Amino acid sequence: MIPLPVRELEVLGRLESTADEVTGVQIDSRRIGPGDLFVAVRGGVAYVEAARDAGAAATLVPDDDFAAMAAIGRAVRERSTAEVVGITGSTGKTSTKDILAALCSPQLPTVAAEASYNAELGVPLTLARLERDTELLICELAMRGFGQIRDLCEIARPTVGVITAIGPVHLEFVETVAGVARAKSELLEALPAGSVAVVPSGVPELEPHLDPDRLLILRVGEDSRLLRFEHGRLEAEVLDERVELELPFSSRHQVENTLVALTVYAYLDLPLDRAQEGISELRFSRLRGEEIPLPGGGLLINDCWNANPASMRAALEELAKRNGGRRIAVLGGMAELGAAGSRYHREIGELLDPLDHVIAVGDLARGYGTGEWVQDADEAANRLAELLQPGDVVLVKGSRSVGLERVAQNLSQ
Repeated sequence: MIPLPVRELEVLGRLESTADEVTGVQIDSRRIGPGDLFVAVRGGVAYVEAARDAGAAATLVPDDDFAAMAAIGRAVRERSTAEVVGITGSTGKTSTKDILAALCSPQLPTVAAEASYNAELGVPLTLARLERDTELLICELAMRGFGQIRDLCEIARPTVGVITAIGPVHLEFVETVAGVARAKSELLEALPAGSVAVVPSGVPELEPHLDPDRLLILRVGEDSRLLRFEHGRLEAEVLDERVELELPFSSRHQVENTLVALTVYAYLDLPLDRAQEGISELRFSRLRGEEIPLPGGGLLINDCWNANPASMRAALEELAKRNGGRRIAVLGGMAELGAAGSRYHREIGELLDPLDHVIAVGDLARGYGTGEWVQDADEAANRLAELLQPGDVVLVKGSRSVGLERVAQNLSQ
């Protein structure tokens, strides 16, 4: 991290230090290294002594957790000249971040958000990894309602904006897909004049928020477009340049995320003829479409980080195309859909007929109206263990609150 003088942190809470500056920030005492500041958020005061024993240069018990982390992230950002890409979207933002980081890292010093570090604690932690020589920082920006992305952008100050998709997510807070577009577009409002915004084409709800007089608008599907994808080989035209890549995955929705990332990569004037160097090293964040071989030639598609109608539809369509043994889906419900939740669950239920077996998990999943229903993730794990045969392809997906990672863990042990 770009060093921060300890004296700048004194106004944020109870500070104890053995150094004049800190060179890293952690909120988990188990991750402390030399020179780090430990910020005791969310009850972390119980681990202050552990952080000191681990070699923390300073410890901070903040007066306000989020305000303190925002101030720290802002202070590091102000010391950096890096290009900052802010990524948001109803689906695909973490995978797009992962793909973009893989593409860019071989070409220039790059820092990208870890896992889904995308909210009031995660964004400052990402900024706190900036070094003096960092040329590119990739931030993921979460949205749970109006104003959140605006506040995160005030900390991160993105210079490039990316909206991966607009769809029905968090409707409990923003009510409509038009509300989703409005909330996501807070990223575009935060960009400096003359910046670039990479957005999906053909999304009418997004159009009122696009200002071509203030921003360069690059539309994925028009300015960049897929020409062909077959057997892992992608052919695309990206900002008037043709590119061919061998991709380490076969999921169509990840191809769409790749096209978004390639658009940003090309805009940054990085060489498309060297994009294969990075994509070959791609590793997706955990629980997002991980493909894990199972004994007997089967496959686990572990996509249980979260779920909404668009991502659920994409995952099920991909499962239906898989060859091999039986196709089994373990599906939790889709949370935060508000009054439209029942309709969206019914629509997903209509997609399940091509599958060989469905285990619906939890109260919301009753809305699929088909398959075998179980109470919780533990019961689903036990049922799947009884059901599984060699060669089966199993998708595990649902909203985070369902805890379906326990199903995947049980299956892959």
